[in-house]
Amino acid sequence: MTLRRDRLWRNRMTNALQTLLIMGGLALSLSVPGFLLAGPGGVLISMTAVVFATLLSSWMPVRVILTNAGAGMLRRHQAPELYEVLAHLYARADLPITPQLFYVPSPDLNAFAVGTWRDGGIAVTEGLLRSLSMRELAGVLAHETSHLRHGDTRVMSMAAAMTRLTLWMTMVVQVALLASLPLVAAGELAFPWLPLLLVAVAPTLSTLLSLALSRNREYKADLEAVALTGDPEGLASALAELERYHSRWLSTIFGRQQPTGLDWLRTHPPTEERIQRLFEIDGELHGLDPHPGLQRHHGRRPMIHQRPGPLGGHHWFLRRRR
Repeated sequence: MTLRRDRLWRNRMTNALQTLLIMGGLALSLSVPGFLLAGPGGVLISMTAVVFATLLSSWMPVRVILTNAGAGMLRRHQAPELYEVLAHLYARADLPITPQLFYVPSPDLNAFAVGTWRDGGIAVTEGLLRSLSMRELAGVLAHETSHLRHGDTRVMSMAAAMTRLTLWMTMVVQVALLASLPLVAAGELAFPWLPLLLVAVAPTLSTLLSLALSRNREYKADLEAVALTGDPEGLASALAELERYHSRWLSTIFGRQQPTGLDWLRTHPPTEERIQRLFEIDGELHGLDPHPGLQRHHGRRPMIHQRPGPLGGHHWFLRRRR
């Protein structure tokens, strides 16, 4: 099966435009406190700080997470079927790097992309390997492969850096406004209504835009995953299993009545909506069956011949790019 090219390219162009607009909004939100603090020079300094923070944050946090989680490198001989599936996905995605899987000994159901398309890989948890079939895992791995292919980790790192810097700089502006209150009370300075309004709105706007960007990238990765596997049902089944797990987890905290948060405060789109979109895609598939290298693993459970031990912080922090 192949996903219609017009649908795929139309979705890519739409998401690219949305990403550009959201990043522009984040830059505008950041420029407000920068301009209030130091004029045009403050805007330039803040943007330079974002570039530096992005380069640092796209490398450091993932390795911190892997170190704290006791992660290890899952070698090809330890999980040959998973590596075979991942090799097919990388080939179909035109990723020019050797597949790498990282193992996290956690009961949580989670997977995440590590690094960039130049040196990255995919981390999977023990809970995910125990809970999903190979067909479902193929959908999850395809989703994370899409994140690697399109540099989503770098994009989200930049968005997070802009949001954090906006929060910090607005705090500095707020302190400066408080320090000017004696001058306002003495009548030597007019009350800064406009700066006060701008610094009140900028952090909230930046946070909401960052959340919207995350949801945008997740929708795109779902569609790209289907384009790689030709199997929307596999990813939909995996998403349903993840939703059941997280619903049980929330029930242990809040009881039967779980909080109903607003959708625009989520980092990920609602699972029901993602699954519905996958069912809509299913009706647009035509032609060939799913890739034989992926289809022949359907129905199986992932076989891990040996669980790797933690490699420690020294490995993760000093690992060289290939």
